[in-house]
Amino acid sequence: MTSPRFSLGSEPPTPSSPSSIRSGYPFPPTTTNSNRYNPRRGSNASTTSIDTRRGSTARETSQNAISNLLQPALARTGLVPHNTVPAGYKAPTTKDIPPVTLTNIPHVSDDSFNNYLQRIGPLFESFQRGRREPVEEQGSPAWLKKDRELEKTDRFAEALERRWSSTGPVSPGLTRQNTLLSPTPETPASAGPKRRRRSRHEPTPLSTIPSVYMDADFHLENPRTFDVVSENTSLLRPTPGSPEELAASKKSTTTNAILQEKLSWYMDTVEIHLITSISSASTGFFAALGSLKSLQQEAEESVARIQGLRQELRDLDRDVAVRGLEVAAKRRKRANVGKLAKAARQVERVVEEVREAERLVEEGGYEDAAGQMERVGRLICGQGEEGEGLIDLRRLKALQGLDGGLQDLQFRIGAGFAERFTNVLIEDLRQHVQRVPSAETLKRWSRVRGVPPTYMETTPQLRQDLLAALKGLGRAEYTAQATAGYREAVLREMKALIRRHLPSSTDEDADSSISTATSTRGGGKMSQQEKSSVLARNLRAMDPQDAEALLVNIYTAVGEALRRVSTQTKVLLDVTSSMAPSPGSPPKSPSLRPGSPTIGPPRSPRLGSLDDQISGNAQALDLSQALDMSSLLPLAVDAAQGQITKVLKVRNEQTVRLCTERFLRYFTLNRLFADECEAVSGQGGLVLRGVINAQISGFVQTLGQAEAERVAGLLDGDDWNARDFGEGDEVLLQRVLGSMGKDPVEWAAVVRPVWEGVGQEPEMKGVNGGLGVNGVGNTNGGPVTPGRAATVKPAYIDEHRYILVRSAAALLTTFDTFLALTSYFPSVTPTISTALLDVLRVFNSRSSQLILGAGATRVAGLKNITTKHLALASQALSFVVALIPYVRECVRRHLQAGSLGVLAEFDKTKRTFQEHQGSISDKLVEIMTSRSATHVRAMLAADLGVDDGGVSPYMETLTKETLTLHRVLGRHLSEFDVGLVMRRIFDSYREQWSEGFRQVEMGAGDAAAKAVIGKRLVRDAEAFEARLGKIEGVGEVGREVLGVVRTKVQSS
Repeated sequence: MTSPRFSLGSEPPTPSSPSSIRSGYPFPPTTTNSNRYNPRRGSNASTTSIDTRRGSTARETSQNAISNLLQPALARTGLVPHNTVPAGYKAPTTKDIPPVTLTNIPHVSDDSFNNYLQRIGPLFESFQRGRREPVEEQGSPAWLKKDRELEKTDRFAEALERRWSSTGPVSPGLTRQNTLLSPTPETPASAGPKRRRRSRHEPTPLSTIPSVYMDADFHLENPRTFDVVSENTSLLRPTPGSPEELAASKKSTTTNAILQEKLSWYMDTVEIHLITSISSASTGFFAALGSLKSLQQEAEESVARIQGLRQELRDLDRDVAVRGLEVAAKRRKRANVGKLAKAARQVERVVEEVREAERLVEEGGYEDAAGQMERVGRLICGQGEEGEGLIDLRRLKALQGLDGGLQDLQFRIGAGFAERFTNVLIEDLRQHVQRVPSAETLKRWSRVRGVPPTYMETTPQLRQDLLAALKGLGRAEYTAQATAGYREAVLREMKALIRRHLPSSTDEDADSSISTATSTRGGGKMSQQEKSSVLARNLRAMDPQDAEALLVNIYTAVGEALRRVSTQTKVLLDVTSSMAPSPGSPPKSPSLRPGSPTIGPPRSPRLGSLDDQISGNAQALDLSQALDMSSLLPLAVDAAQGQITKVLKVRNEQTVRLCTERFLRYFTLNRLFADECEAVSGQGGLVLRGVINAQISGFVQTLGQAEAERVAGLLDGDDWNARDFGEGDEVLLQRVLGSMGKDPVEWAAVVRPVWEGVGQEPEMKGVNGGLGVNGVGNTNGGPVTPGRAATVKPAYIDEHRYILVRSAAALLTTFDTFLALTSYFPSVTPTISTALLDVLRVFNSRSSQLILGAGATRVAGLKNITTKHLALASQALSFVVALIPYVRECVRRHLQAGSLGVLAEFDKTKRTFQEHQGSISDKLVEIMTSRSATHVRAMLAADLGVDDGGVSPYMETLTKETLTLHRVLGRHLSEFDVGLVMRRIFDSYREQWSEGFRQVEMGAGDAAAKAVIGKRLVRDAEAFEARLGKIEGVGEVGREVLGVVRTKVQSS
C-alpha cells in the first residue's frame, strides 16, 4: 500500500470528479537543497526577519509583526479578502454542498517526538552557539561554515530519501521537508540536471502558489473551489466495520496533514515576500522621513523670521502710515462735509422750487409752473450752470417721497393746460354756432350758390392760443389726456346744443295731473323720470310751426358745430406740423427712483443737434398721433343723432298727421341734416334714417286715411250735377297724364325752400288750386243749370270727353298728391300706391252705395236716382278707369326691383271700376226695360177699338222717355257708351214689343173693329219707328216692329 503523501517520483493522482477541470494545481516541487530556515509548519506565533543585504543575523520578532506593519495584512499583495463576494454570485445551499465527515484528530503523546528532538537538538544548539560566536576574518560567522556542512548532510539525506521512496514508504520522521513537498510530481524539466538552483536565501517565488488562491472569486465555501483546494479528496465515510474504513481513516489523516502543511507553507511564502517588499522600501521611507524633518525645521525658522518682520511692519505702520492715513481721512471728511453742505443747499433749493411751482399752479400760471418744474428737474438730476458743482439727487432716500409730489404737480399743470386747450376750442365752437344764421346753413346744405363756408374761417388769435396750449401740453406730456378731454367736451357740447333749444322740462301746465301731483308733494325736487315726462308732454304740445323752428335750430346748430369741429381738427394738425422742436429740453417729471432713465451723458454739439432733430421729429409725430381726431366726428354725430331721434320719436304721432307741405318740409330738413352728417363723418346715420322712414310710412298711411275720408265726404255732399272742368283741374289732369313718362317740375317746386317761411303756417291749398290734405278745395266751375246744359266744360283724356261731378274732379288732387309723394319717397312707393288704391276703392264703393244703392236720396237729399245720376256716376268711373294706366306707369317708374307686385293691384282696381260701370249700364237697361214692359202691359189692357186719330198714350210715353234717356246719355256719356246702352235697350224693346203686338187681339168677326185696331197698331208702330229711328242703331228695330204689326194686321 502506497503512502498517501506524494513523493517526488510519484504520478499525480487522478481527479475524483471527471467534470472538474481545476482538480490538479501545480504545487512547488521539492528540491534537494532544502531551506532549513523555512518557518515551522503551522507556526503563526512568530516570524523570521532576514536581512541578507546587511548580513544581520536571524532573530525572533514580536508576535504578529507583519500584521502590525500592514493594515490590512493583504493590502500590498493585491489579494482579495475572503469576505469579498463578487457581483451576481449566489451562495450554495445545503443541497449543493456534499456532506463532509470531520476527521477525528488522534491524541499524540510527547514521547513520539523524542526521536525528532534528538536529531534537531544538536542543530539548534549549533545555531545558538553560532549566533554567539564572533565573525572570522573571511567575513562569515563560524556557524555558517557549520551550516554548509549540514547542507551537505541534508543533500545526502534527500538523496537517500528519494531512493527510499522509490522502494517503499518513508517514515515521517526521516526528513522535515515532507511538509514542504508539493503533491504535484516534478516534471522532467524540473528534475533534470540542468535545473537552475535557487539561492538558499532567495524566497520561494509566488508562482509556486496555485492560482486558485489568487483568484478574485476565491470562496472556500464554493464546492468547486473547495474541491480544488482539497485536491479532489473523497470526504465520504465508508461503510462502518469494513476494511476500507481503516484505510480511509489513515488516508484522511495523512491528507489533512498534507493540506494543512501546504496552506501553512503558502502563507509563509506570502509573508516572506511581504517582508522583503517592506525591507526594500524602508530605506526610501526613512530617507523621506528625514527630509521631512529637515523641511519642518526650516519652516519653523521661516515662520519665526516672518513673525519678526510682521512685528517690525506693525511698528512702522503705527509710527508712519496710520498717522498719514488719519490726515488723509480728515481731509476727505472735510471734503465730504463740504459736498454734504452743497447737497443740503441743493435739496433746499429743490424744496423752494417745488413750493414756488405749487404756488404758480394754484394761481394759474401754468407756463411759469412748467418752467419751474424744468428747473426742479435740472436740480434733481444735478444739471446746472458750469461751476455750480451740483450732484445727482435721484438716489437720495430723503427725496424718495418727493417723486409723488412732483408727479402730482406735473399732472395738475397738464390738467391746467388741457382745460385751457379745451376752453379755447369749445369757446370757438360756441361763437361760430351763434355767429352763423340758420338760413345760411340751410342754403349751404341746399347747395345754393353764393353762400361762403364760414366754418372754415379762422383767426390768428385762435392759432396763437392753440400753439401756446399745445406747447404747454407737450412740456407737461399731457397731450393724450387733453385730446381725450376735448373729445368728451365736444360730445357734451353736442348734447347741450340740443337741450338748449328744447322746451323746458320743469314748466308744467297748471291744470295737468303731474303739476297737481307735484304740488301735493310740497314742491320737492323733480326726479329725472318726471322731468322726462314733462319734456315729452311739452314736445307733443308744440304746434307744427314751433316744432319746425325747433328742428331747424337744432339741426343747423349741430351741423355748424360738426363742421367747426372738423375745421378745428385740421387747424390742430396744421399747428402741430408747424411747431419747432425744443432741443435739449430737460425732463418734465424727473423720476427719483434709482436706475431710472433720465438725461444721458453730454454729447458733442454736432451729435446733440442731430439727436435733438430726431427727437423733435419723434415728438411732433407723437403729438400728431395724440391729436388724431378721426374718431371724434363719428362719435359726435352718433351722440347728436341719438338725442335727436329721441325727440323725433316723442313727436311721432304729431309728425305723421302733418299736412303734406309741412311734412315734405320736415322730410327735406331731416334729409339735409342726415346728408350733412354723412358728409362730415362718413357714416349714414342708420338710426335717424330708420326713424324718418318709419314716419314716412306712417304719414302715407295717415294721408291715405284722410284722403279716403275726404273723398267719402265729397261723395256724400255731392249733388250729382255736372260741373265745369276748370283750368286748375286741367292743370292737375295734364300733370297726372304727363307723370307717366317723367316727374313734373311742379312737384319739385310744390314745397317752398326750407329756409323760407320757417315757423309760418303754410297755405292749405294744394298745388295750383288743388285740395290740401285736410281742406276741401273749390273747382273753377259751378253747378249746371238747365239753361246752361250745353255750356258744361268737359275733361278730355286721349280725345275722350268726360262730364264730371265735383267729387270725380276732386280725385285729381288725390292722384297728384300721391304721385308727387312717389317722387319724394321712392323707397315707400308700394306703401303710397296701396294708400292711393284704398282711396280709389273707397270712391268706387261709396259711389255705388250712393247711386246704385240709392243712398244719395238719404244723404245728399236727392228725391230719386235718375238716369242723369247714373250717367254721371258712369262717367266718373270711366274717368278713373282712363287715369289708372297713367298712374300705373308713373308708379312703375319709381318702384324698386322686387316690388312690382303692386302693379297688379292697379289692374285689379281698374277691373273693379269697369264692373261697377257695367252695373250702371245694366241699371239703365233695366230701368228702360221695366218702363217698356209697363207700356206693353198698358197697350194690352187698353181698348184699341176706339180710334182717337192720334198715337196711343203708351207709345207717346215710351218714345218720349226713350228720347229723354238718349238725350241725357248723349250729354254725359261718350257716343260709344251711349250706343252700347241704347242697343241693349232697343234689343229689349224688340223682344217686348214684338211679342206685345203679337198678343193683341184684333176682335172676333167684326171687320170694322179689326180695321180700327189694325189702323191704330200700325200708327203706333210707325210712330215708334219714326220717332226712335233717328237714334243710331234703332232703325232696324223700328222697322222690325212695324213689320210685325203689319203682318199681324194683314193676317187678321
